[in-house]
Amino acid sequence: MSILYLIRHGRAAAAWDVDPDPGLDELGREQARLAAESLLAHGPMDVVTSPMARARETAQPFAQAWQLEPRVEARISEIPSPTTDLAARGAWLRELADQKWPSLDQSLWDWRQGALAALEEAQKDTVFLSHFMVINAVLAAVLGKERVVSFRPDYCSITVLCNDKGRLSLISHGAEANTRVL
Repeated sequence: MSILYLIRHGRAAAAWDVDPDPGLDELGREQARLAAESLLAHGPMDVVTSPMARARETAQPFAQAWQLEPRVEARISEIPSPTTDLAARGAWLRELADQKWPSLDQSLWDWRQGALAALEEAQKDTVFLSHFMVINAVLAAVLGKERVVSFRPDYCSITVLCNDKGRLSLISHGAEANTRVL
């Protein structure tokens, strides 16, 4: 059995519909430092990060504290958008948030299954640095919820899961906030 710490990245320097891959702003870097500090006594643990800049930068305080190199995992990256146009991408995400999983196309189901598989493969306690929609997709699957968005994890919110031989269960939700995602 392993404990998985699913952490939303720190506050980004730009919104999802403004920059395709922003890093963290100053507050985001401080949030990342505090998240790492809160888990220091539980480590060192494996650190797995989305390839997106904001997640990789959130992983850095963990890497420094535990003197390790985070593993980049594409399956826990941001939800794939059907467009590269930033304004259209933002509108698509806002519309998607109000939908239910059974109504979504296969490509989004495949993305969700990939994210779940990445977590299910963790054989030991692991920190995962990821995104708002990834956390929602994982929790929807674990809790049997249909809504695409049912939880609004704050920046550097730590949701804790148990992985018992590939079977995920929720231990605790991270902090929730009304963030500027949707």
